[in-house]
Amino acid sequence: MTALSADIFKAYDIRGLYGSDIDGDGAELIGRAFARVIGELEGRPAHELRLGLGRDMRLTAPELAARYRDGMSSEGATVLDAGQVGTEMLYYLVGSRELDGGLMCTASHNPKAYTGAKLVKRGAIALSGDAGIQDVRRLIEAGLGDPPGGGRAEPVELYEEFQQAVLRFIDPSVVKPLRVVLDGGNGMAGPMAGPLLRELGLDLVETCWTPDGNFPDHEPNPLLPENRELIMGRVVAEGADLGIAWDGDADRCFFIDDTGAFVDGDFLTALLADSMLRKERGGTILYDVRASRAVADIVERAGGTALMNRVGHAFFKTRMRAEHAVFGGEVSGHYYFRDFYCADSGTIPALLLLELLSVEGKPMSELLAPLTSRYFISGEINSEVADPAGKIEEIAGRYADARQLRLDGISIDYDDWHFNVRASNTEPLLRLCLESLVSREDMERHRDEVLALIRA
Repeated sequence: MTALSADIFKAYDIRGLYGSDIDGDGAELIGRAFARVIGELEGRPAHELRLGLGRDMRLTAPELAARYRDGMSSEGATVLDAGQVGTEMLYYLVGSRELDGGLMCTASHNPKAYTGAKLVKRGAIALSGDAGIQDVRRLIEAGLGDPPGGGRAEPVELYEEFQQAVLRFIDPSVVKPLRVVLDGGNGMAGPMAGPLLRELGLDLVETCWTPDGNFPDHEPNPLLPENRELIMGRVVAEGADLGIAWDGDADRCFFIDDTGAFVDGDFLTALLADSMLRKERGGTILYDVRASRAVADIVERAGGTALMNRVGHAFFKTRMRAEHAVFGGEVSGHYYFRDFYCADSGTIPALLLLELLSVEGKPMSELLAPLTSRYFISGEINSEVADPAGKIEEIAGRYADARQLRLDGISIDYDDWHFNVRASNTEPLLRLCLESLVSREDMERHRDEVLALIRA
């Protein structure tokens, strides 16, 4: 493969099919260009850079990670290679060692045939879109020439150190022996979070817990309903207190309550914000434009400050530093922690929720009841639209009597209902999230009205 398609350079990562989109030669070019982009950001030559590297459990990851490593080191960089780890462990490596950047060889939650890379600069802040990822593409397209060489790689063992670091977010002594069903999606959650959860003395039912890039049970994407049927059924069958499912690279976790119901990310953000504000009174919490008002209401009730934010890793991580925010949550399952280098973690939310359930002594469904009985959310609904920008202006005109915000797409805000419509970064789609504070029927009526306008 002599050229890389521009299509693999996404908004927040590089991702494509192994062989046809990305192969070993392509990975080496990406590694080289990445080292140069970080050098430009740091204002230093590549031979002075220290870069982290990790890989997930995909069948192609050993080969491609080695080629990413070759590319970075051939530009002169020193590469700290953590081997097979969860993505947040790569973030931890970059943050804890104050590295100039890092590359995680992963395709996250995508099906088996995919591969890719997540790229971060100093501070574990994601490169995104024009702020880094397109620079990598442009350098490759312009031609990299011969590499200067001179770099080297050294292995680094992270597991025990990482596990001790995230365990400090809770008081392990208060965690009760809850019955918990785990679904690792045959991804990185098993080795990353498993030892911690066993150490807490929980009654664990482990499913899809061994890393396996063949994904024999289901694809590692718990946001798709068909991929969470297994754990939802198992929670009910086992009479469990909780179910926790992770995506492939384990930087996102999702929860199933004791009745077998999926917990929406809005409500999880609210519970995690409450948990963090118990530890740091008066703290600042970030939440995304799509989220339920439950988040801001709970934060304010707990004495914190709630700030709405644009969707996306780079926007959250940068704003969290600027605001010194203790926690940030996106409804898609990305949860960010100031004391974890403002990075997202799939392990810390699991620990915090287990602590919260133990302290409250209530079933998860009971903790959620005050939220699910008052806040009626649509979830994210996608519509294909020929002219997304024009449609957003049409929405603005139709709801001219509402409070309007253009932070990310358009947010339309009435006292008892509100919604956000934003364009996809990569497809001709508009994404709608709507909420009513009246009833489910009221939410459905407004949802159908807005969808009819979007799809007209």
